Amino acid sequence: RDSVKAAKEADDVSDNQREESRRDLRRKLHYKVVEGLGPTLYDRQMSDAELKLRVMEMLEWALDQEHSVALTRTDRLTLLQDIADDVLGYGPIDPYLSDPEVTEVMVNGPHSVWIERQGRLTRTDTRFVDSTHLERIIEKIVGQVGRRIDETNPMVDARLPDGSRVNAVSHPLAIGGPFLTIRKFAVDPFTIDDLIANHTLNDQVAGLLRRCVRGRLNVVVSGATGSGKTTFLNVLSNFIPDDERIVTVEDAAELQLSQIHVLTLESRPANIEGKGQVTIRDLVRNTLRMRPDRIIVGECRGPEALDMLQAMNTGHDGSMTTAHSNSCLLYTSPSPRDFSCNLVFRLLLEKGGGGG
Repeated sequence: RDSVKAAKEADDVSDNQREESRRDLRRKLHYKVVEGLGPTLYDRQMSDAELKLRVMEMLEWALDQEHSVALTRTDRLTLLQDIADDVLGYGPIDPYLSDPEVTEVMVNGPHSVWIERQGRLTRTDTRFVDSTHLERIIEKIVGQVGRRIDETNPMVDARLPDGSRVNAVSHPLAIGGPFLTIRKFAVDPFTIDDLIANHTLNDQVAGLLRRCVRGRLNVVVSGATGSGKTTFLNVLSNFIPDDERIVTVEDAAELQLSQIHVLTLESRPANIEGKGQVTIRDLVRNTLRMRPDRIIVGECRGPEALDMLQAMNTGHDGSMTTAHSNSCLLYTSPSPRDFSCNLVFRLLLEKGGGGG
């Protein structure tokens, strides 16, 4: 019995050593590919197919130089594909970003990845190679939308090409980090029918909302973080007629409007010299010179609130925005004649369920 136990422990140690050797090999290959290709990885003139071919060629060459770990053909192919995904995509979190059931991905440092699936948080076995690997993925994400993250600018909001919201915090603010949080957007945006089917609101409230948007009432959707304000604002925007000119203003473009005449503006942080910043307030003021039929601001949380209210009250009827609050409320045009309508909205949303 003792000999069997000793043999089992020896096998466990051997398996752990092989796994550690493979991790070291993966780390070496990853660094060799990144260093070997350098700026080529970010060359926008190169097609995806051509870039993938270059990466696979470099990987094959780098792997042929390593003889420290014996690999079967299957292990070799798996290793090559994993590293290619790391270099070309978003690394080990790629599967979660393509999983429609995953609504949020939370990276609490290189060795702690959590996901939200069907409203439940779950820790995964996924790991980044190290902090440098995670930092490279974050830089790739934020670089796609013209943002940067470094010691002078350690916090950043960005988005993925599909509109998913990204927040990243790096050193020196993130102890044990970097930290990366991705709130995924549905491939097909919610419609008013989806909200009715989910019992978020009923047919009567849906009809009232449609008439208010068509009637060009100004709308402010308020609620707590994660309550669905942006989702609800996106649903309301679907009621805007196709023949109107719409200008949207956001920190990171998230709204998914279906109309054909939509202009999307996105704020810009200051550069490394502290210059060139364009705020939400700057953009809201500029929209007034763009002949908009509707102004939609993704979120008012600063001095732009004053400009938004002024726009709503000086001829830009039918504008929309969101704001943070402790409870759900949809507030319409501040004109005194519409006060009774405001009360109706509040009662309907409290009794029938508010969408954000």
